[in-house]
Amino acid sequence: MALTIWTNTKFDPAVTQLLHDGTRAHRLVTAPTASASVLTAGQTDTALASADIAFGQPDPADCLRYANVKWVEVSTAGYTRYDTPEFLEGFRARGATFTNASAVFADPCAQHVLAMMLAFGRQLLPSHRDQITDRSWHYAERRYDSRLLTGQTAVLLGFGAIGRRLATLLAPFGMTLYALRRQTHSEPGVRIVPETELTRVLPLADHVINILPANPATELYVNARRLACCRPTAKFYNVGRGSTVDQPALAEALRSGKLAAAYLDVTEPEPLPPEHELWTTPNCYITPHTAGGRHDQDETIVRHFLANLVAFERGERGAMTDRVV
Repeated sequence: MALTIWTNTKFDPAVTQLLHDGTRAHRLVTAPTASASVLTAGQTDTALASADIAFGQPDPADCLRYANVKWVEVSTAGYTRYDTPEFLEGFRARGATFTNASAVFADPCAQHVLAMMLAFGRQLLPSHRDQITDRSWHYAERRYDSRLLTGQTAVLLGFGAIGRRLATLLAPFGMTLYALRRQTHSEPGVRIVPETELTRVLPLADHVINILPANPATELYVNARRLACCRPTAKFYNVGRGSTVDQPALAEALRSGKLAAAYLDVTEPEPLPPEHELWTTPNCYITPHTAGGRHDQDETIVRHFLANLVAFERGERGAMTDRVV
C-alpha cells in the first residue's frame, strides 16, 4: 500500500535523489519551509494532515493534531521538542511510532570526546597555542605534563547511544567507567550508578562527560554542588545540551582551579555571543556544536530513514532502529 511521506529537510541533489529512489513506491511531499539544518525547528504545515509518515523536524503539535500520522522519524539524536508526556503518551495511545537518528550521530560524538580527551592528555592544545603565539619551545613542561588515558577513570552522565559507543572506544585504554542512568541494570565494562551514588563517584573521576539531553529533569544538572565534588585535576566535557550545565558555576570552577579544564561542544545560548565569559575563561575550549558532524551526515540520515521504512512497511516496528515509542 502506498503511503504519503512528508519531509521538511532539505538535502543536496544526490541525497535528495537517494530519498526519492528509496520512496518511489510511495508519495513524497516536501514542506514549503524545508531547512538544511537538522537543528532547525519545523514550522506548522497543513500538508502533514494527509501524511502517514513525517521525516525531519515536524511541528510536534501537528504530529499530535493529525491522527493519520503513524510514524515520525526526526533527523537528530536529540528530540527535546518531542520529549513531553503529551507527545509520547499521545503517540503510544494511538499506536504510532517515533524514532530518532541516534545511530547516525553516536560514533562522531564519541570520537569527538575521545579526540579532546587525547588532546588534553598529550598537551596538544598548549603546544598549538605556542605555535600561533610566541613559538616558544616548552620541551620539559609539555613532555612531563603529558598524561595517559590508560588506567584513568571516567564518569559518564547519561548512557545512551553516544555513551555506549564512547565506552567501546575507551575500552582499549583499560579505564574504569561509571555511567549515570535511570535504568541501573548492568552493562559490560561499565559500572552503572543511580543518581543517589553520583556524588560518591564524581571525586574518583579524571574525566566527567556530560551526555544528558535537555528536559526539565536535567535543567542545570551540572551545578556548583556537583562540580565541587570533582577533583581539581578533573576535565569536564559537554556533548549533551547547554541547558544541562550551570555555565557561570562552571566558569567559576575553572577560574578558581577547582576544575582543570572543560571542553564544550554545546552551550546556552547557541551561537555563543562573542562577549560571553566562556570564550575567555581559562582552560575552556569550545567547538560550535559540531561533535555530531560527519561528511556523510545527510546521506547517512536518509539511509537510516529508508532502512526503518522497510521495517515499517513490513509491520516490523520492533526491528526499527532508534525506536523511542
